[in-house]
Amino acid sequence: MNTAAPDDETTTAAGDGWSEDMELAPVHPGERSSAVHDPDREGERLQKVLARAGVGSRRVCEEMIEAGRISVNGAPVQVQGMRVDPTTDKIAVDGVRIELRDDRVTYALNKPAGVITAMSDDRNRPTVGDLVGDLAPGLVHVGRLDQDTEGLLLLTNDGELAHRLAHPSYEVRKTYLAQVSGSVPRDLHRRLRSGVQLDDGPVAVDAFRVVDTHAGQSVVEVVLHEGRKHIVRRLLAEVGLPVSRLTRTAIGPIELQRMRTGSIRKLSREELGTLSELVGL
Repeated sequence: MNTAAPDDETTTAAGDGWSEDMELAPVHPGERSSAVHDPDREGERLQKVLARAGVGSRRVCEEMIEAGRISVNGAPVQVQGMRVDPTTDKIAVDGVRIELRDDRVTYALNKPAGVITAMSDDRNRPTVGDLVGDLAPGLVHVGRLDQDTEGLLLLTNDGELAHRLAHPSYEVRKTYLAQVSGSVPRDLHRRLRSGVQLDDGPVAVDAFRVVDTHAGQSVVEVVLHEGRKHIVRRLLAEVGLPVSRLTRTAIGPIELQRMRTGSIRKLSREELGTLSELVGL
C-alpha cells in the first residue's frame, strides 16, 4: 500500500477512524457569573447534587471540594455546604462541565446509509425515527445527514441545545471520512483551507488530511463547520475527488468511535456538559 499525504500533514495507518464494520472499499463560551458562596442560599447542598449526578459518594464529593476540584459558575468552591440550583448553576469537575438535569437527554446514533434524517416519512422510507422508536419523549435530530451519508447524528429533547449546535454562528465543527476516487494532490489542503467557490458561495475547511490511499482510491478526513446541503460531497467533487462513501465521525467533542451501524448510545453527563459549554449554555 502506498500512502500519500500533503507535505505538512500526518498520514495515519490504514483504516484509522473507521468503525469495525466500515470496510475501506466501500467557543462560543457563555458569560460566566461569579458563584455566590453563601451556605444559606436557596437550593440543594452541592455535595448532594454531585452525588446524585454520579460524581461520587457525598464523602468523596466533599473531598473533591476540599481539593479545589469543583467550581460553580466558573468560580472554585472554597467552602463545604454550599447550596446550588441544579437547573441554573453551572457546575464543573476538574474544569469539565457536568449536566445535572434529568429531564434533558441527548443520544448519539450511528445512522446507516439509506436511512433518511426524519422522525417519520409519508412515503414509508426508513427513517431515524424508526431506529429511535419511543426511546425518549420529544426527541429531535440535530441537523441532518444525507440519505446516503452514514455516521454520527445527535438526537435530543433539549431544544436550545439542538438550536445552538445546528446554528452556523456557533461554528461547531463536524468531522467526516470520505472515500474518493483518484489521488489527492499534495497541496490540496492549502486550497481547501483557503476556500473553494461553489454555486451558492465559497466554503473553506477547518482541517483536511489524507488517511489512506489504495488501488486508485483515497480516504480523506474533512473538518468543517458548514451546514449547507451536500456540502462535503459538493466541495470534494469541485476539486476533482468524487465521493463514493461518506461518514460523519464527530460533532464537536462527541465522536462516533466504534459504534456499530444503527446503534444508539446515551451521552454521559460529562459529554453533555462539554457540549453545553461549547455553545455557551
